[in-house]
Amino acid sequence: MPLWLLLIIIGVVLALLGVFVGAAKFLIWVGIAILVIGIVVSLVRRAT
Repeated sequence: MPLWLLLIIIGVVLALLGVFVGAAKFLIWVGIAILVIGIVVSLVRRAT
């Protein structure tokens, strides 16, 4: 399982449980950031 997906899933589960809501939001944003960076890197590699 990719790291970004794991972080997003953990963040969503924590948010739904109402535990560590601040940490859950942080994990979701970190997961999204890793996903976006991965997409950009893969596009740059294909372009060259």
